[in-house]
Amino acid sequence: MKEIEKQLNIIKRNTVEVIEENELKNKIEKSLLTNIPLRVKYGIDPTSPDIHLGHTVPIKKLRELQILGHKIFFLIGDFTAKIGDPTGRNETRPILSDEDIKRNLLRYREQAGKILDLEKTEFVYNSSWLASLTLENMINLTSIFTIAQILERDDFSKRYKENKPIFMQEFLYPLLQGYDSFALNADIEVGATEQKFNLLAGRTIQESMGQSKQVVITMPILVGTDGKMKMSKSYCNHIPVEAEPSEMFGKIMSITDGVMEEYYRLLTSVKEEEFKPIISCDPRKAKAQLACEVLKEYFGEEKAKQAEKEFDRIFKEKQAPSVIPECCVKNEICDDAGTILIIDLICSTGLVSSRSEARRLVIQKAVKLDDVVINDPLERVKVEEGQILKVGKRKFAKIKLG
Repeated sequence: MKEIEKQLNIIKRNTVEVIEENELKNKIEKSLLTNIPLRVKYGIDPTSPDIHLGHTVPIKKLRELQILGHKIFFLIGDFTAKIGDPTGRNETRPILSDEDIKRNLLRYREQAGKILDLEKTEFVYNSSWLASLTLENMINLTSIFTIAQILERDDFSKRYKENKPIFMQEFLYPLLQGYDSFALNADIEVGATEQKFNLLAGRTIQESMGQSKQVVITMPILVGTDGKMKMSKSYCNHIPVEAEPSEMFGKIMSITDGVMEEYYRLLTSVKEEEFKPIISCDPRKAKAQLACEVLKEYFGEEKAKQAEKEFDRIFKEKQAPSVIPECCVKNEICDDAGTILIIDLICSTGLVSSRSEARRLVIQKAVKLDDVVINDPLERVKVEEGQILKVGKRKFAKIKLG
C-alpha cells in the first residue's frame, strides 16, 4: 500500500485533475502485482519545429512516470497535424503539407530527450494506424458520438454562436485523438487542461470498443513571456528548449513578476518554501535564480552561469555581448554612396521577421547603430564593415559587407 500511495502522490503533484483517481489507484496496484508497467501516452502534433517550455510541463510528468517504471509512448501526430487541433481556436487551422510536417518533426526526438530517457521511451506516429482506417471504420467511430456532444466544446459552441465556420475535419479531430488511445491500449494519457475534451474522447472510444478506459491526467498551461496568453509560437511568447543559453536566460528574465511562482513550480524542482521568500524580497534575484535553475536542466550549471554573466554584461553594465554574430550585408542592396534605409538594413540581418516589425522598433527608439539611436524609419545610414547593430534589448549583429 505504501508504494501505491507513493506513486499516487508523485503522479498527482502539480496536476489539475486526475480522471478518475480511484481507477488510477487500481491500475497502479495491478501493475505492482503483475510487474507490468502502465502504458502512458502523450501526444504532440508537429505544427511547429520547436518544443517549448510550455510543452515541458506534461513531458516532465512523463519523466516522473518513467522513473516510477512505467512505459512512455511519445506520440507524434503526423496524421492529425494535417487536420489541425481545433482546441482553443476561434478559427480553422491551416492544413499543413506533408513537407511541413516532416520538416517540423525532425528534431522532436532530440528535444524530448532533454527531459526523457530516450532508451525507455517509444516514439510512435499516428499515421501508422490512422492512415489505414477504412470508411467503415470511420463510420463506426463517428457513431460513438453525437453532434450535440461535439458542440458542447467551448471553442466549437463559441464559433457556432458567432456564425464562424466549423469544418467537418475539425469534428473528427477529437475522435482521431481518442482512437490513438485505443490503438496504443493506453492506461494513462497526459495532456494540458485545454485538451480535456480530446482526452476524455479516448476514454469513451476505449470503453465503446471493449478496452479498459485510460486515466486522464490534465496539467496546467504555462503562460508565455507576455504573462497573459498561453505559451505558443503563434503568440510569439514562447521559449524553445533548443534556444541558445543566453537567449533562454534573457527570455526568462523578461517574464512578468506575477508568473514567477508558476514558472518555479512547473519548471523547476525548487521547493515553495525556498522560492516564495526570494520572490517577495528581491524579484530580480528570484528571476535570475529561476533562469539559472531552468538552464541547468538543459545546458548544465557552467553554461547557466555563463548566460547569467552575459546577461549582466548587457543589461547591468550596458556593454555589448562578448560574442556577436556576423551578418553579411550585400553590397548591391546599398546605393552608390554605400547607404541603405535603416529598416532594410535591419531586415537584411534577419534580426526581425518583417519590415513592419523593423519599422515599429525604429519608431520606439529601440534600434542603435554603433550606439547611435535611429528613430526615423526613412533614415538612410552609411554601412561600414564591423558596425554593431542593436535591435531591441537583446539582438545584436556585427555588419560584414559582401
